[in-house]
Amino acid sequence: MSLAQTTAAFSAQTQMSATVQTVVDTLFGRIRSGEYAEDERLPSERTLSSDLGVARNTVREALEVLESHGLIRRRAGSGSFVNPQTGAAPATSNSEIAASSSPLDLQVIRGILEPDMVRLAVVNMPPRDIEALGEILSDIEAVHTDSSAFVRHEEAFYRKIAAGTGNPLIAGCYDLVIDACRQSFRTAQLRRHLTPARIEAYQKRYNSLFNAIAARDTDAAVEFIKLHLIEEQRQLLQEG
Repeated sequence: MSLAQTTAAFSAQTQMSATVQTVVDTLFGRIRSGEYAEDERLPSERTLSSDLGVARNTVREALEVLESHGLIRRRAGSGSFVNPQTGAAPATSNSEIAASSSPLDLQVIRGILEPDMVRLAVVNMPPRDIEALGEILSDIEAVHTDSSAFVRHEEAFYRKIAAGTGNPLIAGCYDLVIDACRQSFRTAQLRRHLTPARIEAYQKRYNSLFNAIAARDTDAAVEFIKLHLIEEQRQLLQEG
């Protein structure tokens, strides 16, 4: 994967200023070139700030981006260190896959994955996880106008269902689905369609799904998620 592709993936997944993006690009380039070797400690924030001619908080934000993508690890009181796998990035990373996925790609994989994910969760989710899912639903239902807060709780709701399948591969696959949802098209879409009325409609849907999972009603839960996906696909076509 090229530097341009990787940093484009970073930018698509993370809202950042142009200055922070420049620092991310620079530090990533140094890691890829071997200037910062595996397990090597990066210069301090103060040193990087002076070296790059930016404020320390800009350096800190850039380091947070690199850490969130697994390129570095940070130790309190010790500094930042290059992770071993970052010296040679894989040809196709999860970040790149998510960044290159279209809204239609996303809906197709959700249609394949989510019905069986829900089916397995109904069968395998422990009672304590169903209780935790109910708490997330309460968070969802407390949102009335804040689309960003709604989506954060929505992601947590789906992650809990994915984890409830008991299959770590499904949970990992769904993490990638959520990464794809976070792309720029999704941000623009939220502004257009997550009105208070639609937030309320989604809350009712998720309440129905939770009740089906809590009742161990596989047929009802799977039917709900299929209808929900059909509605989202219809909405996608209207938005397009």
